[in-house]
Amino acid sequence: MDLAHFFLFVGIGLFAQLVDGALGMAYGLVSSSILLALGLPPAVASATVHTAEVFTTGASGAAHAWFGNVSWKLFRQLAIPGAIGGILGATVLANVPGETIRPLVVIYLLILGVMVLSRAFGKRLSRHRVRHPGWLGLVAGALDAMGGGGWGPIATSTLVARGGNVRRTIGSVNAAEFVVTTCVAGALAWHIGIGHWSIVLGLLVGGTIAAPFAAWLVRHLPERVMLVAVGSLIIALSVTQLVLRLR
Repeated sequence: MDLAHFFLFVGIGLFAQLVDGALGMAYGLVSSSILLALGLPPAVASATVHTAEVFTTGASGAAHAWFGNVSWKLFRQLAIPGAIGGILGATVLANVPGETIRPLVVIYLLILGVMVLSRAFGKRLSRHRVRHPGWLGLVAGALDAMGGGGWGPIATSTLVARGGNVRRTIGSVNAAEFVVTTCVAGALAWHIGIGHWSIVLGLLVGGTIAAPFAAWLVRHLPERVMLVAVGSLIIALSVTQLVLRLR
């Protein structure tokens, strides 16, 4: 890979982590979508992205902790079940095509995007917050591994749509993602190995650069602005993926 291609992946990693760190989602979805478009198999794309995410999520989680965005209770409730789900999902992905479950994930995310936008404009769709975040973490971790991304969209969107504090939710989900991603990357490395190290390096360099600035944005942006951004982003990603699959 020449320098031009390397810096292309640095740019992709920077953009993806800026979005992910500020909104609590989309690093994996953005990066995996591009790698799949370049022709990498789903399992290879997921392994490549998760390996890079070990470093970017570590930097992002540390930055969120520094800026006081993390609820450590929520972090624990999400991280351990999420890691278990991620290992199970990685095992499935190594043996079953990940594309077979993606349509169900996309439809679920589209519904959540609408719920988040509704809350942004003053409608609380549920009076009760998520009572058992562990189950959410388990499912989000499994789907993240199988789809090459999705931890942030599923965990963040569900918690925010059900009334969670936006800043603390984004910070806690990002911090827990480091644990989940490390387990997913390790499981995929065990099953299929890790290649494409130049792509991994480009993604993690860009993501690491963007992580502190993204965490700073969460601390200073108004809640409604973040809600609108989260809802709009997830709807756009979901609709785009559905349109591409129908072609």
